[in-house]
Amino acid sequence: MPVVLRTTLGPKTYFPNISRISFEGPGSDNPLAFRYYDENRVVAGKTLREHFKFAVCWWHTLGGTGADPFGAPTKDFAWLRASDPLQLAREKMDAGFEFITKLGIPYYCFHDFDLVAEADTLAESRRRLDAISDYALEKQAESGVRVLWGTANLFSHPRYMNGAMTNPDFAVVAHAAAQVKNALDITLKLGGEHYVFWGGREGYCSLLNTDMKRELDHAARFLHAAKDYARANGFKGHFFIEPKPMEPSKHQYDFDAATSIKFLREYGLDRDFKLNLEFNHATLALHTMQHEMQVAADAGMLGSLDANRGDYQNGWDTDQFPMNLYELTEAMLVLLQAGGLQGGGINFDAKTRRNSTDPADLFYAHIGGMDAFTRALIAAADILEKSDYTRLRRERYASFDSGNGRAFEQGQLSLEALATLAAQQGEPEQRSGKQELFEQFLNRYL
Repeated sequence: MPVVLRTTLGPKTYFPNISRISFEGPGSDNPLAFRYYDENRVVAGKTLREHFKFAVCWWHTLGGTGADPFGAPTKDFAWLRASDPLQLAREKMDAGFEFITKLGIPYYCFHDFDLVAEADTLAESRRRLDAISDYALEKQAESGVRVLWGTANLFSHPRYMNGAMTNPDFAVVAHAAAQVKNALDITLKLGGEHYVFWGGREGYCSLLNTDMKRELDHAARFLHAAKDYARANGFKGHFFIEPKPMEPSKHQYDFDAATSIKFLREYGLDRDFKLNLEFNHATLALHTMQHEMQVAADAGMLGSLDANRGDYQNGWDTDQFPMNLYELTEAMLVLLQAGGLQGGGINFDAKTRRNSTDPADLFYAHIGGMDAFTRALIAAADILEKSDYTRLRRERYASFDSGNGRAFEQGQLSLEALATLAAQQGEPEQRSGKQELFEQFLNRYL
């Protein structure tokens, strides 16, 4: 059944001039309304709500202040001003649920210390997490909003300068394990559907001081231990690995989809783990998002997506909101042909620009992203249903559907047999790939 979102909030509001965002259709000029995202519209057999399972991220949306490596924060949000960490966490929770319910998004995602600031000891950090998760349960019960996935921040604290689960110091590995245990407990408590591991510092800067094989072995043992603990405590969801090639580490072990899949299969983790893919991380790996999605889909590991985009003139993770319709349509073609995501959803791991300083800008950004995904999905569905796209792709490989081509696919032809056939056939006939025609399909249906 669809989640019923209600806006039962406390007396203090952080977006007083913004009401529930509604669908007004393509003719609307209202920037605080959806022009394309109608959650109940059916496309390719599912409602848009079912296709996307949109989520708000706690870190950029509620914690992003506009600071960057070259400048101080530019955003003075009212929910980030309290001096007491638990009071600040509660006010951030109030602002977050007001934002999510007014936007009509059904999920949110968090790192442990996005919810509340880390304390000086594990025990005090756990006490804070217990307190703020009690409050989150109240907000979830009021609103119907749920947790898509939780995770632990194993990259920001100085203790993790050499990694967390791959750290060469066992004391750091043990501390990371305690932190993950707490994050799993909170995710379970909040009814989180899945859990993510992002290895922000699981990698190296120099092989001169790195035993790579040993570090990868340790990572696998760590993930097995976390998986076993969560399963023993009733966790039924997927675990996701989120690939990224570099930044902050020079070379990260979860470089891209193919590298991560190879790791999961090598260490026997592929039954429980899938991938959470991010658009900007794909481009940093010199891939496209559609490539990464196809690699994951072909392996049965297309789990979840982090929605953003990079700036092609910058070589770092800019985390801009996803507005590139051409790129999104290609990604949605992969998603539809793969049968959708396996368990996850689409989390807006994106931040408004440094000079977008008004709270309303958060709404403009998410509305624009949700509309962009909707337009792309509708276009992709039309391409598959109404154009020659599928037929032409199938015809490119028709020589493998029967005869010797089919025998080759089934492993029935030796190298000698192939060579004999080549000698009999002579020079192959040139066949066009029709790339420009395929590109026309995107422009025609956007």
